[in-house]
Amino acid sequence: MSNWEASNFRGKLPIRVFSRSLAVATYSCFLQVKGNEKNLLSLAKLALFCFEIECVMEFPSFDHLNVWRECANVRVWILFLLLLLLKSDVCSGSDYLVGLGSYDITGPAADVNMMGYANTGQIASGIHFRLRARAFIVAEPNGNRVVFVNLDACMASQIVKIKVIERLKARYGDLYTEENVAISGIHTHAGPGGYLQYVVYIVTSLGFVHQSFDVIVDGIEKCIIQAHENLRPGSIFVNKGELLDAGVSRSPSAYLNNPAGERRKYKYNVDTDMTLLKFVDDEWGPVGSFNWFPTHGTSMSRTNSLISGDNKGAAARFMEDWFEQKDYGRTDSVVFEDDALPRRMPNIIPSHHDNHRELLELATSFQSPPGRPVTKTSSVAKRVRSAHRKVGKRRFVSAFCQSNCGDVSPNVLGAFCIDTGLPCDFNHSTCGGKNELCYSRGPGYPDEFESTRIIGERQFRKAVDLFNAADEEIEGDVDFRHAYIDFSQLEVTISDQGYSEVVKTCPAAMGFAFAAGTTDGPGAFDFQQGDDKGNPFWKLVRDMLKTPSREQIDCQHPKPILLDTGEMKKPYDWAPSILPIQILRIGQLIILSVPGEFTTMAGRRLRDAVKMVLTSEEDFEFDDIHIVIAGLTNTYSQYITTYEEYQVQRYEGASTLYGPHTLSAYIQEFKKLAEALIYGEPVEPGPLPPDLLEKQISLLPPVVLDATPLGVNFGDVCADVPRNSTFKSGDMVTASFWSACPRNDLMTEGTFALVEFLQEKDAWIPAYDDDDFCLRYKWSRPSKLSSRSKGTLEWTIPQGVTPGVYRLSHFGAAKGLFGSIHHFTGSSTAFVVA
Repeated sequence: MSNWEASNFRGKLPIRVFSRSLAVATYSCFLQVKGNEKNLLSLAKLALFCFEIECVMEFPSFDHLNVWRECANVRVWILFLLLLLLKSDVCSGSDYLVGLGSYDITGPAADVNMMGYANTGQIASGIHFRLRARAFIVAEPNGNRVVFVNLDACMASQIVKIKVIERLKARYGDLYTEENVAISGIHTHAGPGGYLQYVVYIVTSLGFVHQSFDVIVDGIEKCIIQAHENLRPGSIFVNKGELLDAGVSRSPSAYLNNPAGERRKYKYNVDTDMTLLKFVDDEWGPVGSFNWFPTHGTSMSRTNSLISGDNKGAAARFMEDWFEQKDYGRTDSVVFEDDALPRRMPNIIPSHHDNHRELLELATSFQSPPGRPVTKTSSVAKRVRSAHRKVGKRRFVSAFCQSNCGDVSPNVLGAFCIDTGLPCDFNHSTCGGKNELCYSRGPGYPDEFESTRIIGERQFRKAVDLFNAADEEIEGDVDFRHAYIDFSQLEVTISDQGYSEVVKTCPAAMGFAFAAGTTDGPGAFDFQQGDDKGNPFWKLVRDMLKTPSREQIDCQHPKPILLDTGEMKKPYDWAPSILPIQILRIGQLIILSVPGEFTTMAGRRLRDAVKMVLTSEEDFEFDDIHIVIAGLTNTYSQYITTYEEYQVQRYEGASTLYGPHTLSAYIQEFKKLAEALIYGEPVEPGPLPPDLLEKQISLLPPVVLDATPLGVNFGDVCADVPRNSTFKSGDMVTASFWSACPRNDLMTEGTFALVEFLQEKDAWIPAYDDDDFCLRYKWSRPSKLSSRSKGTLEWTIPQGVTPGVYRLSHFGAAKGLFGSIHHFTGSSTAFVVA
């Protein structure tokens, strides 16, 4: 060592050793943190910073040639490190591209039967709030991608997915296929029906309803297009927490038939975990969230006639409104003042009004004007839009997805007899032997709208907690597996304590207890849950449609067959036999897409089976996985119970189409997909499901003509707000207008109803529309054959409303004698909100 080197060593490494050590450390660290280049980039910057300090501290005079040479060596290694990062596929700092989208799928708000309760008398006649399709896309920058769509609809439909994929392939080629796209329904029982292709699901809607089908297909396509165009570098976080008061078991007697040892593993007879994904754009910050939690969409009853997203649709609105206010700084991220729910921010600029008399005089000057023609775009243009969103930033998208909700009711107060007020029979859910007297009660009983709000709010508040605390980042591959399986004759190997047996599933069939309905929506006649014998009279009626074979009866045992749907083929298939199953992987999140309603225990067994397969390998890649079940996804095949629950033959068991071994079949086939996912192997696609669109029959009459009384315009007020009236929070303001059938124009991404605020004494500003929870649009007519109809707006003034002058406005579209469509609008007399 030279005198110069010795004099400058001072107990530290010589710079030559430092440069070589940095080279080794750089390569070692790269191997350890490869795949997490954000950390590596930070390491490089830190090394460069420390080295510059070292040079300044150790070598204040840089006139020695060796010093410059060694400094250059270190800089070479740091430059090599940075070039290595630039070559990386994720040099942007994000492992994923993330995009979200949302679009209106509300559908016809008149004449169409609601899907879910199978109640022929439940016909749509207005809107509680609108339905939407929400989607996320997660993509590796140069690799796989997956799409998940959540529908404010009762369930997914096979024909809907077939046509959506056809459109996506025409637009994007093979980028989006049936394999990597999942379409799931929240299971609201308050959405228009008629969009499924199998006969048994469209009987009550008088066959296929093209308007219902078209708006859902269009909405899914458009929300996926939005998500695709919004793809940007971003991160994803996952969180999970317990929610106890949003669901109860509606078939506890069936649950108790599961093995005692298995039941002891769980604290509750329903699943209480909510799993949430938080999507964060690298530039804009949080842009959305999707969560999965099991509870039925039956807060709205079987007699409701207003289109509604039920509790999950409400929760999604609350979450999106909350974030918009939070993003603008109008609400705290955790605390909700006075328990008031958030709402979408209108274009109102709040102003202080002290003089009530002055407001009344101002309101009096705006009397109800005559109805008048408008353009088709007026309804869309008048919708409430935020004036405060950052330019270029996309709307926050939040979805509350369905899971294994098969035996979970949101009516948490329990089931009671409407004649006596006593609890219903435990085993059969009857009152004096009659199922139609047994109804469950929501937390807002007897107000179904309040029950919807409360259960939606409970899910929303838990989601906010999880969203704010989410810190586990999703990391790892994006992947997927998909297969079509014929469940009508599937061989299933069942192993029990070393003994294996091969059994088979059956063609689809529905049991007698299916007709009994549930405590959420009872059936009719003398059917009851827990019936494993049947009734001679109803068997005779059944045989007039299709007599089940002895083989089918034995296969479905102990289910007494009421409808042998799997063997009924006229005029076309009554029930599906070929079903899609699918696994989506996003890092440590696994989504199991199932085409039906798994009960609580059935879902637990499926998750456990898939987890056992994924964690069987020794590379620890799946040790920290989160597995969620996405129920009612890609198509619909009713219920899936455990073998033991099936023996009890309550509603869920009677609706388990493919016999007692249905769950075992799902577990067997999902384990195959999981194994293929682990080893990177393809799977057999299986037989394709039929496309029955051209065979569909529709018996729903078209709109023939809309008319008003002589001398009356469409949009004229027929029941006005009282003149010189003043209202406050909690009051309901009502006005009715001469209107037309809402099937003439669905007002997609528009509105039939509007609350307007008077700004600066001469400008009416949109404040609330028919997508707000507080504003209801009701449509009525004197009789089914009448051409005259009315539209009624009901505004329940929310807490925190801006004081001032308001009015109610209605938009519609009337069909003329020769089929032409004319749009119109009308407004009420102005009133004061103090």
